[in-house]
Amino acid sequence: MDRLECDRMFVAVMETGSFARAASRLRTSAGQASKLVSRLEADLGVRLLNRTTRALAATEAGQAYFERVRVLLSEFDTLDDAVRNVSGTPRGRLRVTAPVSFGARQLAPLFVAFARQFPQIELDVSFSDRVVNVVDEGFDVAIRIGNPADTSLVARRLCEARIVLCASQDYLAQHGAPADPEGLAPHECIIDTNFREPGSWAFRNPDGSDTSVGVSGRLHFSNADVALSAAEAGLGIARAPSFMAGPRLRDRLLVPLLASFEPSPLTIYALYPPGRHLAIKVRVFVDFLVEQFRGVPEWDQGW
Repeated sequence: MDRLECDRMFVAVMETGSFARAASRLRTSAGQASKLVSRLEADLGVRLLNRTTRALAATEAGQAYFERVRVLLSEFDTLDDAVRNVSGTPRGRLRVTAPVSFGARQLAPLFVAFARQFPQIELDVSFSDRVVNVVDEGFDVAIRIGNPADTSLVARRLCEARIVLCASQDYLAQHGAPADPEGLAPHECIIDTNFREPGSWAFRNPDGSDTSVGVSGRLHFSNADVALSAAEAGLGIARAPSFMAGPRLRDRLLVPLLASFEPSPLTIYALYPPGRHLAIKVRVFVDFLVEQFRGVPEWDQGW
């Protein structure tokens, strides 16, 4: 029995609350996760978890063991990373979470380039618009858009993305262009529900003050690319990050609106847990992204 493997699985089960989620984190099956914990219990001679069909709960011994073994595993991983740093060769599994649209459109080619440059790193990327718990779900790095809510993580700035309004020439020929944010009231607005307040669009007035206006429309999408496609088809005015809208604006498929009222841009960060010894695989990955995004992003050029 690999005791370290059993301990890692037990900690994962405790942190995620289920065998299925723990198995997903450690890339195995729920059945194997259950077997590893059962082997650990047999080796220790105590029950660590009370299992029911609906829930898992730690026994008193299980909670005490979890609190101690989690610290020991963390210290072991810190030592392991420190030795790898001395060796100077980036290697091992690197788990990354990234937003769906930004990840697929802008990060995907960078992930491919990184994998080519560092062949001994096993890159495991999860694309999701859900704000994952980086530590509890076992990720090494999270790419986030907007100011981080979790201040316990280290944040490295990658770049900025403007928030732009746009519509097709056909739509504007039929309905006209709004002169100011209040002028959006009669317009059909295409709502991207990924924004925190999708029905309230923020603006910055020419005098520097901030304002927001309520908007409405019959089309609601949880995907910026689809919202922009609807705008391109003449179905209304869309609001989207420039890393999605930029190519369409550059190709004149869409026209930017209310540029003098554009709100402050969103900042895109790479986040990772703090540690006395930053794993070299994490350091080279974040440094790689910072270098790739240096300067004005290409999506903000040419329109």
